Amino acid sequence: MQLSLEQVGKTVGPSVHLHPMSLNPAPDAVTVLLGATQAGKTSLMRLMAGLDVPTSGRVLVDGRDVTGTPVRERNVAMVYQQFINYPSMTVFDNIASPLKLGGRPRAEIERRVRELAARLHIEVFLERLPAELSGGQQQRVALARALAKNAPLMLLDEPLVNLDYKLREELREELTQLFAAGDSTVVYATTEPGEALLLGGYTAVLDQGELLQYGPTAEVFHRPKSLRVARAFSDPPMNLLAADVAEGGAQLQGGPLIAVSLPREATRSLTLGIRASAVRVAPRPGDVALAGQVELAEISGSDTFVHVHTAVGEIVAQLTGVHDFALGSAITLHVNPAQVYAFDQSGDLLVAPQRAKGV
Repeated sequence: MQLSLEQVGKTVGPSVHLHPMSLNPAPDAVTVLLGATQAGKTSLMRLMAGLDVPTSGRVLVDGRDVTGTPVRERNVAMVYQQFINYPSMTVFDNIASPLKLGGRPRAEIERRVRELAARLHIEVFLERLPAELSGGQQQRVALARALAKNAPLMLLDEPLVNLDYKLREELREELTQLFAAGDSTVVYATTEPGEALLLGGYTAVLDQGELLQYGPTAEVFHRPKSLRVARAFSDPPMNLLAADVAEGGAQLQGGPLIAVSLPREATRSLTLGIRASAVRVAPRPGDVALAGQVELAEISGSDTFVHVHTAVGEIVAQLTGVHDFALGSAITLHVNPAQVYAFDQSGDLLVAPQRAKGV
């Protein structure tokens, strides 16, 4: 199914929820709507579903104008942040409900429900009521019901945000496998860059109701067209350092020269961007050294995040493994110039690190 949004915008009174934008999510693939809270993700999804009508522009499905067509007249499946299930129905009947409404044969309903329950690891709960399940189990039921509908358009609005870390990780992997079948056009909203990278497919970056960039997820991540995109698609935030154009590259204000190859039209003042994962404590040939003091060291999962005060600004390094750093201790960080981004005074991308083949 091809969903097309043509210059759709949404205002409510004096408030602009969505600036006019055009977006054509890739058919039978996953498109991630990535952005902070109130970036416009839910407003955009509501227009896609037919829950709201755009103030301007139109919505097309396979070339047919469906602007203003209510959601009940569209073949759409939706999953929300909240665990929305029918409380008086068993898990089996919750999952089976769209199949029953579609008039499917009993044998087909039985087979499909049990297949989906097995894939989402809830087959042992089929005879229970939703209230007897944990939050993660209830969300699996909601996902199974949406998948059972087999709608050509599936919308998921931050479906994992209310789950604990372990459950989120499990469900992300399961959803990636489920979506890989390519049976539906999937639009998935999230605030987490890591989730976008895991789901793959395509990513649309939103900020303050504007569509900033859309394309294959890896391309948007590795070549953010602006500082706004880079900020939205970095977790932890990209390190941003002030610099000036100099002979041989970019001179950090208060620091060393970074040998990046800048275009001739580069403005005098620049912002250099360095992802936290590109900052090291062990030097490699060609690295630039940045001396500083440890302000904070925290362990998250299998990584250590070190916050360092340097003469060129605050820098966060994401180090693989568990490391111990004393607060206030001296530390030298190392950065390879080939891994540095450069943005001009307007925030537009000038230079991006060259990607390795297949990345």
